Amino acid sequence: MTFYPEIEPYDQGMLDVGDGNRVHWEVCGNPHGKPALVLHGGPGSGSSPGMRRYFDPAVYRIVLLDQRGCGRSTPHASAYDTDMSVNTTAHVLADLELLRRHLGIERWLVWGVSWGSVLGLRYAQTHRHAVSELVLAGVATGANPEVALMTRGLGRIFPEAYARFLEPVPRDERDGSLAAAYHRLLESPDPAVRERAARAWTDWETAIVPAPPRSVPRYEDPVFRMGFARTVTHYWGQDHFLGEGNDEGVVLRDAPLLEGIPGTLVQGALDFGNLQGTVWRLHHAWPGSELFVVDEVGHNAGAPGTAELLIAATDRYGRSS
Repeated sequence: MTFYPEIEPYDQGMLDVGDGNRVHWEVCGNPHGKPALVLHGGPGSGSSPGMRRYFDPAVYRIVLLDQRGCGRSTPHASAYDTDMSVNTTAHVLADLELLRRHLGIERWLVWGVSWGSVLGLRYAQTHRHAVSELVLAGVATGANPEVALMTRGLGRIFPEAYARFLEPVPRDERDGSLAAAYHRLLESPDPAVRERAARAWTDWETAIVPAPPRSVPRYEDPVFRMGFARTVTHYWGQDHFLGEGNDEGVVLRDAPLLEGIPGTLVQGALDFGNLQGTVWRLHHAWPGSELFVVDEVGHNAGAPGTAELLIAATDRYGRSS
């Protein structure tokens, strides 16, 4: 597998996006190159240096940011007094537009993985003028059935891990939204309750990975673990803040709005999101998109096969600009 060489940012800063939040951003590659925006997963994972390496640095002006509440952005969601009510999909979409204008970019390719694919799709649907192409991996759409699958449906496949996942949840809350129940635990004034919930949530996320890697070292960082679990459950427990109709899937419903925007979808055959045919349905509802399914790969943009296809897509779009 050939990633582009490691590079360092030539510019970075903290953008005041309002509501007491400051979002960390960085730019690397060619200052005069084709703009590309990188959207990390989670919600709440934060960006990583490896994400820079999917782009030819001679061709692209690569923009990464840590979305609200994670990474180097402030305040961090791990802090109990951080106000999560101002961390929603609408807020983050507005942040992307603020950053685009701050950097003087007219249009950019949008690259996203997992939650970043949800965010990238919704951004393109609501800000068509700003998106030249989409390159997405570990594709999800944020629909409520996807959350139900990840928090309840997979319990039949991983029964032992699922029993442990249910343990912190009060018995009278186990029939409702487990993401919402976990979010209530993570908002508890008792630090011990919050920590137990964060650990149980990340243990479940690790247990349902069907293919290597089967460990996530960053989950051992208590600050990352708390911020990540709190942010994911905040979004998952509230319909990803996508509004009415998300039981059927707002992003899938609006897929025809993507017509005219070229897109590449790369999905692991062992990614459990495939159980609902989400990426297949998205591809067939989005004129001009292309879909690649990689055998023996799960929810992992860096896996052999997946990474090559993502890099090939950015190379192709870079040549066509």
